[in-house]
Amino acid sequence: MDIARPRILLVDDDDAITGALAPFLERSGFDVRIAEDGKAGLAEVERDLPDLVVCDVLMPHVDGREFVRRIRARQLWLPIILLTQVGESWERSAALDEGADDYLNKPFDPHELISRIRAVLRRSERGAGSLRSAQRLRALDLALDRTARRVWRDGIELTLTPKALTLLEYLMLHPRERLLATLWGFDFATSSRAVDHRIAELRRVLGDNAGDARFIETAQSLGYQFLPKVTAG
Repeated sequence: MDIARPRILLVDDDDAITGALAPFLERSGFDVRIAEDGKAGLAEVERDLPDLVVCDVLMPHVDGREFVRRIRARQLWLPIILLTQVGESWERSAALDEGADDYLNKPFDPHELISRIRAVLRRSERGAGSLRSAQRLRALDLALDRTARRVWRDGIELTLTPKALTLLEYLMLHPRERLLATLWGFDFATSSRAVDHRIAELRRVLGDNAGDARFIETAQSLGYQFLPKVTAG
């Protein structure tokens, strides 16, 4: 029986990149489609949802960061790896804050990209299944409605900023996994404090004590992990 090849959408306006990288990805076991910029990439996602997107940041029409924002605004947990020639910390912070799953600076070793793709796909598979398709997620007395974008604890609705709610959803879809490095592909010690601020907001609203956490635990030097079992419905 044939095993389906993971479907990768490669979004880049540089023909030299796509011309060399697409065949390499194909030889590495992936089914590859190409889009010449972020606008075309969004159309490809609409036409046929891939398993993962590798997307350049600096592009005309719709750049990589805007591509991520639009995908996340549609509540699509489509794994996205961003590529860029800009390595400043503000770029890393922006990618992290807007929902990229990993980040690789150009020029890069194609073999490293393959390793990053496989790692992100493995994490996505562990968070897949009934949780990925569920409209509601539950953990202890916490309930999250993914369609309505609403959260309750013990029957009382909570107020979260959109980004904090998005982070909570991701944490619940990947319970017991160690984040930040796992989620965003960054080294915790050198990454932005953007996620730290979102976690602080979540803990405050959830009434979670960092020293005696029920929901979100700090994994020393590695980031955070969601503690309780998560179920669908």
